Amino acid sequence: MKKSILIIAIFIATGIAAQTKYQKGMQKAFSLWKQGKMTESSQLFERISKAEPTKWLPAYYTANVEILSSFGLKDETALKAKLTKAQEFLDIAKANSENNPEILITQALLNLGYIAFDGQKYGMTLSGKTNQLYAKALEIAPNNPRVILGNAEWNMGTAKYFGQSTKPYCSEIKRAIELGKKEKIEIEFYPKFMQDRAEEVLKQCE
Repeated sequence: MKKSILIIAIFIATGIAAQTKYQKGMQKAFSLWKQGKMTESSQLFERISKAEPTKWLPAYYTANVEILSSFGLKDETALKAKLTKAQEFLDIAKANSENNPEILITQALLNLGYIAFDGQKYGMTLSGKTNQLYAKALEIAPNNPRVILGNAEWNMGTAKYFGQSTKPYCSEIKRAIELGKKEKIEIEFYPKFMQDRAEEVLKQCE
């Protein structure tokens, strides 16, 4: 009996240690990201993803860091390298969490990475797909503030490109901000709504 209890205790302790290691790794990766150390952050999220192959969040964040650090690049080879890696990890995230609105809008952001680099080259093939991604995400999670804001930003960008007013999308940004204030995140390390950034987007819209 005592041996059985000891084995159970060891099993539980090992589980706690593994969970703590995951938490510490994720927290460190976020800290590196906050410090602007994008490469180091991406590499750590990648290592965590490989150590935790059934979790979607580490792969999701690896993709996000690679996508965000691709904006502003002038070399297409460097851009493709980053976005190809991002796609690889986004596919891993998808495999672990199907029809996830957070992953859908990150795929849309990845598409935007290509379009922002060369709209004439990539816009024709990726714009329609991006519209579909936002439509699907909104269908799954109509009150998700990140989905609403992402869709509004995408529509604003399209409007600017065609010389149209962005004001029709201001109300959606305001709605996203209000929903973001009320949102309660219960899953550890789940994506959070960035209120400050949303406020900046609203200023651009108005």
